Amino acid sequence: MRVIGGIAKGRALKAVPGDSTRPILDRVKVPLFDILRPTLPGISVLDLFGGTGSVGIEALSQGAEHCVFLDTSAKAVAIIKENLETTGLSTKSEVRHTDAFLYLKNTNRSFDLIFVAPPQYKGIWVEAMRLIGERPHLLNSGGQIIVQIDPKEYEELELSAFKETQQRKYGSTVLIFFSARQESGLTE
Repeated sequence: MRVIGGIAKGRALKAVPGDSTRPILDRVKVPLFDILRPTLPGISVLDLFGGTGSVGIEALSQGAEHCVFLDTSAKAVAIIKENLETTGLSTKSEVRHTDAFLYLKNTNRSFDLIFVAPPQYKGIWVEAMRLIGERPHLLNSGGQIIVQIDPKEYEELELSAFKETQQRKYGSTVLIFFSARQESGLTE
């Protein structure tokens, strides 16, 4: 696992010991960041289920201004911090050992990109999206939410504040992109 682009390109990232995380594979990360690259300069990122920190670190390396990493695992938090030190990106980040749902319920911050890649097969992504949907201020205007799941976990969601804009499938991974619903401003 490595950083694929930007100022930390080529730096190796450590994995969390055991099988509690599922780091994004390069065959998914490369096309994801090909899509994101034009939007990255200066943005704020929330890496909701941080794991190794690979996605947030990649965003920082390729121009994001700041990233908040969340994870409930002390091992994951330690690895994220170590990976940030290795890449020289710790000053642009905040790593929190906390529950993603508590953070979403209590924060007043907002982000340009929210990345949701929770543990698989537990419906956690649906719960996360519903909670984000209840607090639409979490996503800045023009921002996007990206969910990484196994295609078998997919279900269509009806969210009043957000809409699914696209899906990209790479083997046993699907990326689902969401953005804010636009108010039409039309009157009848």
